[in-house]
Amino acid sequence: MSRRTYSLGAVATLATASLIFSGAEGGEAFAQASSDDVTIAAPERIDDPVDLAEEPFEVVPLDAVVESEIEFVSNAVVQELPEDEAANASSLNELVSTLEPEALSDQMQCLAGAVYFEARGEPLVGQLAVANVVINRSEDTRWPASYCGVVYQRAQFSFVKNGRMPRIRTSSGAWHRAKAIAQIAHEGLWESEVEDAVYFHAKYVRPKWSRRKERLAQIDTHIFYR
Repeated sequence: MSRRTYSLGAVATLATASLIFSGAEGGEAFAQASSDDVTIAAPERIDDPVDLAEEPFEVVPLDAVVESEIEFVSNAVVQELPEDEAANASSLNELVSTLEPEALSDQMQCLAGAVYFEARGEPLVGQLAVANVVINRSEDTRWPASYCGVVYQRAQFSFVKNGRMPRIRTSSGAWHRAKAIAQIAHEGLWESEVEDAVYFHAKYVRPKWSRRKERLAQIDTHIFYR
């Protein structure tokens, strides 16, 4: 599956092109949300305390189409991993341990935040699967065309309250792992067993929409679909 990757070379090429073709007009990419969107439940097991309500989450279909036009923000800032390190990693855990992500762009912050709040109590493969859902949605015209657009879309992720993400314990190991997983998923450094998933829910609920979707796999407490 393709992943949005950005490099210094690409930025330099864009800069050169902008000098040569100074009269060219920039394009804008927009995406429309689908009426088949769903509320995605948070995992049952959470390691770190957050400012979330304690009532159980319910996965339900949206009653109406949520229309939004969100401009995709590119040039995510992450520290690139040398190709030989990614190729030589014998496990996802080893790959995560080799990464030292630096300052994140807003888009990568949204992606890592989704991993942190939705799956930080899951095994790393489960965290990677959640990151892939966000990425896959951003690449599908049925959803907003950016990571933040996907995460903050109305009634999709239960940890988002009033359009805001709760406080993140940035000094925690869970946040370090979430940032690493976000980078791995964004750069396509490790293949996920649910590579094409665009839906998931917790195993302790059984939403009606799941009957119409193709089930891909269950990873710990989450079930993934496309």
